[in-house]
Formats: sequence, C-alpha cells, structure tokens
Amino acid sequence: MRTRNVEKRVVKTNRLVEAIQVLSLAEIRLIQLAIVEARESGLGLDKDRPLKIHGNQYAEIFTVSRMTAYDALKDAESRLFDRRFTIIDDDGELIKSRWVQDVKYLQKENAIEICLSRIVVRETTRLDGLQQFFTSYTLEQTAKLKSAYSVRLYEMLAQWLTAKQTPVFEIEKFRQQLGIGVNEYSRMHQFKERVLESAIDEINEKTDLETKYEQVKTGRKITGFSFKITKKQKNKGSSSKPTRDQNTPDLFVKLTDAQRHMFGAKLARDPRVQSEYATKLPSENYDAFGKALADMLLNENHFKTFYPILIELGYEQPKRPNSE
Repeated sequence: MRTRNVEKRVVKTNRLVEAIQVLSLAEIRLIQLAIVEARESGLGLDKDRPLKIHGNQYAEIFTVSRMTAYDALKDAESRLFDRRFTIIDDDGELIKSRWVQDVKYLQKENAIEICLSRIVVRETTRLDGLQQFFTSYTLEQTAKLKSAYSVRLYEMLAQWLTAKQTPVFEIEKFRQQLGIGVNEYSRMHQFKERVLESAIDEINEKTDLETKYEQVKTGRKITGFSFKITKKQKNKGSSSKPTRDQNTPDLFVKLTDAQRHMFGAKLARDPRVQSEYATKLPSENYDAFGKALADMLLNENHFKTFYPILIELGYEQPKRPNSE
C-alpha cells in the first residue's frame, strides 16, 4: 500500500484521455489508482501479477470514510469489469476495450485485485514520448473532486494546458467523453448548469487549474464549447512553505553523509518542499533534487528550517548529556 496522492502521477495517452466512456466517480478513482500503481510497480499488467488496492488506501487518498471506500470496491467487482470505452487506434479505426481484464474482491482483506486490459496497459504504461502524446497530472489534483464530470473535464483540460486553450469540443462527442447518457441532461440549460458549470466551479476551487468556457454556435444552436486554461500561481505566503518551528532546539548537530542523503531523498518527495524549492534547485529528477537538499542540510539555518519536516520523516534529535 504505497500510493500517496501528493506524489503519484496519472499518465494517459491523449487518445485515452479523449476516450468515449461511462464511469462512476468511484470507478474513475480506482482506475487512477490502478494506473499509478501499475506504472510504478509493474503489477496489474497481466493475469499472473494482479494489482491489489485496499479500502483504507482508497479512503486515505480520497478523504472518504472506510465504509464508503469498501462500498466503492464492492461495486467495482460487479460493475467495473463490464465498463467499456472507445478510442481511435493508430490506423484511424475505432477500437472498443474494457478497462480491466479481470477483477476480484477480497472480502477478508477489504481489498480488490485488478488486472488492467491490454489496451489500458498500452495507453498508460508503455509510452514513447517521441511517438505518443500523453497527458500527465498528479493524483492530488483530482482527489478532492466529488463529481465524475469534474474529473473527466480536468483530464481533458490538462491535455491542452500548454496551449492554454482547447479546440472546440463538439457537443455530442463531448457529452459521451464526460460519460453522460443519451437521455441525461438532454436540454442545454440542464447540461450547462448541472454538468458543465458545476464541474468548472469545482475545478477552479479545488485544483491547480483555472478555466472558463466559450460556447460555439451554428446559427442559433449551441454546437460545442471551447475552454481557456491557466495554471494557478503558487501563493508564496501559503502555509505549505516550510517554516521554522519556534520550538526548534538551538542545538545544531551535523548529520552524517548517510543521514543527509537519506533525509534529502525524503525531503525531495515532500510537497511542501517541492512547492518551495523545486524551482530553485536542480530538480530534473528526484535524485538530483534530493542531493541538492542534502547539501542544504550542511547549513545550520537550512537545517533549522527543515527541522519540523525532518521530525515528521523520522529524525530524532540526539539527547543532550545530563549536566551534573
């Protein structure tokens, strides 16, 4: 049970992001967890090495009760196997696939075992950046979203973040990509109010993206929507910045090289440290970032700045000898 939403990254090819699909919020979250874990562990990629997702793991990451998490896993056993999606393959033809090739609920462990389908494996774990365009975002960004429509719209917007504007999403296909049934929100005002505007409000409030839409008309009829997207500026004064604890001891103990590199590696994966130092230090990968942080720990002021987080990460201040 290794997944922490602040570190883990969901990666999909753009054509999988654009897939026509119908998933509940719980099912989307399970697929996200499966993709994250499969990419990092290699499990869940074939029937002989299933991926196990625990209920308390789901509960912790998505901030729900354990009962809600267990219900999500139980529902997945009965419904996730039947969920299908449609994408356009390399040859320009439509291909239909399932999300998982098998699923098993483990009642005694309150866990679920999943093996991803061949197409999902191909579109999420076997990526060649020179040949395939893909979308990547941290699980943290969608973990607080409470609507399946919000998560799906976030993924579609994240695909176009660099361009800062999407192409026009043609309305009928857009509805299918969001997972809306043929008879759901059939009137435009219902779709805009209960799906589109609600999802935009939630994305703007809870994620790292800011967006607004423009409707496209053919004559007097709305036939599509386009979106402008910006990434929110980090608030330099936010409480996520590492600050010195007023109770930090005055005693500064020089760490051994082994300790410095161990805690540097741990600090490199802490979101508070990432938000403050990733743009100031070498951070092309965790190893480089961790080494730079390890070097900072040689400095007394930096050590005291990081001290509260070091304590969380397992550092123990040496006890002072008793004075006689």
